[in-house]
Amino acid sequence: MVSSEGIIPTEPLRPMDAADPAMAVIDARGTVIGWTPAAEDLVGYPAADAVGRSAEHLLTSPDDVSRAVTVAERSRAQGAWSGLATVRHRSGRPVEVGLRACPLSDLDGRDSWLVSAVDLGKAPSWVLGGSVLEAFLTRSPLAMAVLSPDLRYVWVNDALERRGGVPRAERLGRRLADTLPGLDTDALEAQMRRVLATGAPVIDYEYRGWTMADPQREHAYSTSFFRLDDAAGNIMGLCYMVMDVTERWRARERLTLIDEAGTRIGSTLDVEHTAQELADVAVPRFADFVTVDLVESVVRGEEPVPGPAGTLPTFRRAGLRSVTEGTPESIVERGDQVTIDPASPFVRAFQTGEALLDRDLGETAGRWLDEDPARVEKIRQFGMHSLIAVPVRARGTIMGVASFVRSRYPTPFEEDDLLLAEDLVSRAALCVDNARRYTREHTAALTLQRSLLPHALQGGMAIEVASRYLPSGTHDGVGGDWFDVIPLSGARVALIVGDVVGHGINAAATMGRLRTAVHTLADMELPPDELLAHLDDLVMRLTEEYRPEASAITVLGATCLYAVYDPVTQRCTMARAGHPPPAVVYPDGSVTFPDLPAGPPLGLGGLPFEAAELELPEGSLVALYTDGLLSACDPDIDVGMSCLRSVLAQPHLPLESLSSAVLDNLLSSPPSDDVALLIARTHALTGSSVVSWELPSDPAIVAKARSMAARQLGEWGLEDLVLTTELMVSELVTNAIRHGAGPLRLRLIRHSVLICEVSDGSSTSPRLRHPRTTDEGGRGLFLVAQLSRRWGTRYTEGGKLIWAEQDLPASAARG
Repeated sequence: MVSSEGIIPTEPLRPMDAADPAMAVIDARGTVIGWTPAAEDLVGYPAADAVGRSAEHLLTSPDDVSRAVTVAERSRAQGAWSGLATVRHRSGRPVEVGLRACPLSDLDGRDSWLVSAVDLGKAPSWVLGGSVLEAFLTRSPLAMAVLSPDLRYVWVNDALERRGGVPRAERLGRRLADTLPGLDTDALEAQMRRVLATGAPVIDYEYRGWTMADPQREHAYSTSFFRLDDAAGNIMGLCYMVMDVTERWRARERLTLIDEAGTRIGSTLDVEHTAQELADVAVPRFADFVTVDLVESVVRGEEPVPGPAGTLPTFRRAGLRSVTEGTPESIVERGDQVTIDPASPFVRAFQTGEALLDRDLGETAGRWLDEDPARVEKIRQFGMHSLIAVPVRARGTIMGVASFVRSRYPTPFEEDDLLLAEDLVSRAALCVDNARRYTREHTAALTLQRSLLPHALQGGMAIEVASRYLPSGTHDGVGGDWFDVIPLSGARVALIVGDVVGHGINAAATMGRLRTAVHTLADMELPPDELLAHLDDLVMRLTEEYRPEASAITVLGATCLYAVYDPVTQRCTMARAGHPPPAVVYPDGSVTFPDLPAGPPLGLGGLPFEAAELELPEGSLVALYTDGLLSACDPDIDVGMSCLRSVLAQPHLPLESLSSAVLDNLLSSPPSDDVALLIARTHALTGSSVVSWELPSDPAIVAKARSMAARQLGEWGLEDLVLTTELMVSELVTNAIRHGAGPLRLRLIRHSVLICEVSDGSSTSPRLRHPRTTDEGGRGLFLVAQLSRRWGTRYTEGGKLIWAEQDLPASAARG
């Protein structure tokens, strides 16, 4: 019937299989010009009633007319059309059909259409499946395409045409690279070739890029690839399906960025480092240029103090990062002060406490940068087009502003980006505030520690001293190690080194309490073992007082070494409480670590402390240190002591040079524990500076004692002190005879001061009295106290000793 009219199909007709489809031919005017018996069975019209009539009478509603026109245009453009439709039976009932329209042309080139239809209610399931499947694939919202084995497009559905922004006709027969310049087509084709070669599908392959449908915005896509084989197993081509997963990708990127920010921001307790971490996290994944500007007082660890009304505080750039090396976009370097126009988004965000979004920075910049041409030029030079300004606020306090700028990134910031920026800054702000608070406390702790450590070590004429204190590299410089040099009576000197458990302000405060206690106990003229026993009692009381607070932990277990050197006898008495032994270097260069009784750490109680006495020739060295010095060299303390021995075996080096050499050789990196080092070189007071006399317990000897003392002062050139010294000698010797016991000894020491000592065999403590005006005696010690710069009593193995010091005349002191 078709061929009798001389009509030739423009594409091979695919039969509707064994369902005996109804077929009709319709000319360009919509008139039926061909009709088959199957068509009569489908709609009830015989050929005589159908041929020559308009096909409109077969449609169910006027809306179907416009749809038929659309189908005709699509089949003419695409070569064929398949889909579902409803036609009207002669009886008036609707009939659901699967429809296919193919364009035809006669010998004169006039258009017509061959229309085939299958009653869906009677068609076999496999015919229905084929029809519905083709319609589904074409109309599916999932973008799909079929490529030939050489990876050229042979079929594209409507969704892919819309999503790619490239007309179907421009895709067919071409490769991906020809139509998708915004995607990594080499990587996509590599996946396709793998699928063609192995037959194994690739599911959910993700990538990013742009298409002609939206060339200004980067999208994320998820694509799955499947190989197409015929019944014989021959490779027919490849099918791929694409989903736009941009929102999913952005949500995942945001979550990843927030998670990374939680990990990377706040790694230290340094304010500026924390601000820089925020900038580093945001570039380049969120912005192309980021600045973090903080109020200057915040950088110093202080509270942000508001300035006078109508004025802005001083800001300092704490964080700066750019996708461009060297951050040429910035006109202010990191660490410098920042000046901003009061009308800028920066200032508005700081003053209002609300984040601001400027999508088109190029248009709005002129409004607030009229007086800042340098910034305007930077904005234009680098194409900065979008800005977010977020206040850095934590615990109700605004500490600065973080600014995020896009330049290379083509898409401007959106509302969702504003929320992400606020989340990032809020996390960083808490870390900045923690760092600020730590900086404040750390500064206070350092100030406390420095105020408690000795500012100058005075060894007098008895010793020459040098010291080093190196804070832990892991605890920011605040610890509990300490050392001291305390002048004692009789030209003696006390050397102390101690180590408090822990670090921080508690350790520094504990160190200060122990140092003060040692000074007090030293003034009591206690021998080293007794001093440590009293210090141990104090620590036990402090532990009970602070338990269970952290301060108790720093006190309990502290260690200490206390040594007293007497330049007259050239002997040194030492005792230690759980502390490493000192190193002693003799003038010949030999180094020993005296085997002192160890003693328990302070605060344990119940165990005694023992002292040991060493003889130190003129020029000997005594090195006191904390265990951080040895552990920094090697975990094995014996190795550390061996290293220290080899460095100290240079007794003739200047003490400052020797101290530096010790640290240089034993510390290869910042120590994990505090290090304290105190080195003393001993000097002896020779016979020309010390004179003593044995005296009988006879009142008649007082006058002779005065004359011997006056004669010795004359030899020393201290005639100015003769009168006061005679009075002191008279009173002290008289007291010793009257209230003490023999033997008696008078000793004068010419030191940095003039020392007068009278010892006797009694342990009775002298008492300073305040006699009434009518009393005939009791003024001896009162006169001594008035005439001397200081005086006191110390107990010896054979009794007691009363001493008094006088300042030397200026001429004698210079001499």
